[in-house]
Amino acid sequence: MNDIEKALMHALFVHLHHNIDKAIDFKAIDALNKKVGKLFPGSLVVGPGDDAAAFKFPGTPGMFVGKMESHCSPCVPRPYDAAATGAGGSMRDVVAMGARPFFLMNFIGTKPLDEKVIVGPCGFKGKCTCGQCREMTSGERVNLMVKGLKDMCRAMDVFIVGGGFSTSFSDIVPAVVVAVMGRLVTPRPLTKPAKAAGSQIILIGRTGSDGNDTLYRAGLVREMKPAVAQFREERKVMEASLAAFRTGKIRACSDLGAAGVGAGVCESARYGGFGARVDLSKVPLKEKNLSPEEILICETQARMVVQVAKKDVDLILKTVRAKGVRAEHIGEINNDDKEVFEYRGKTVAVIPNRPSAADMKKLRAV
Repeated sequence: MNDIEKALMHALFVHLHHNIDKAIDFKAIDALNKKVGKLFPGSLVVGPGDDAAAFKFPGTPGMFVGKMESHCSPCVPRPYDAAATGAGGSMRDVVAMGARPFFLMNFIGTKPLDEKVIVGPCGFKGKCTCGQCREMTSGERVNLMVKGLKDMCRAMDVFIVGGGFSTSFSDIVPAVVVAVMGRLVTPRPLTKPAKAAGSQIILIGRTGSDGNDTLYRAGLVREMKPAVAQFREERKVMEASLAAFRTGKIRACSDLGAAGVGAGVCESARYGGFGARVDLSKVPLKEKNLSPEEILICETQARMVVQVAKKDVDLILKTVRAKGVRAEHIGEINNDDKEVFEYRGKTVAVIPNRPSAADMKKLRAV
């Protein structure tokens, strides 16, 4: 394993963000859902495991989608952007299932409002040594987080309908959790797993160097740069994605969150029982001089990855671009058991669907 393979594989196979089933008993939840399903047959359409849940309200026409997400740690260096991207990420997960988001609820937990906190690169240390941080009260930080949530909801035309608040937290990291509900606009929910070999991978939106959390945890960069909120772009990508969905040509879809292009492609291929090959040099960029590692793994907001038949690539690119959003054909799903990422003819990373026992031992030691 090279360093970038180790970083991405750690995120995919060890880090709990991508392996919640290692901390939560999903078999027990599945048993509960099956029991409730006997009372309300057909109500739960997609349960835990995809970008979001899809369900029906008994006696109500149509289908609905719900997602909850936290953005706690990024609120230490960037409370405004982190809260906004938490909201935007939940909305994007709802969109990825084929739905338009409508309602948001949030929970914020923090230290007592008059306690001092450090906001900036040194926030996790509790003392600034870089000269770039700001000292403020916990209450002032809360105001920034609420503003981030509000501004994203304004950009996306989403209601804030309630939530919760607590000042009983003692940790440096505040709690910022959002839940979003939307209504399906496609006949059936779109799902993350790849459906067929030969499906073409299209990336909607542009990639930057922000959201480098996975690289930071792997020790490949010195400073964590949480993803920056992309309000206007988030709205445009949502509308472009919904337009693409209405063509009826999308086979699989996922938003790009933690671990970026790498996670989005690897999880889709692996969950579907396929492999993939991606050319990172074709990824649309927000800035110059990004390294292949940043293109592969950064968590820039306002991006979606979809899969279509080869004959439908031009239609989807035309549909998305007509909304003023960048979209490029970056790769293909295949019958392999691994995902290969290349950049200008050179292999950057090869990610197996089933790492060896020796590799897993190394990853757990990271």
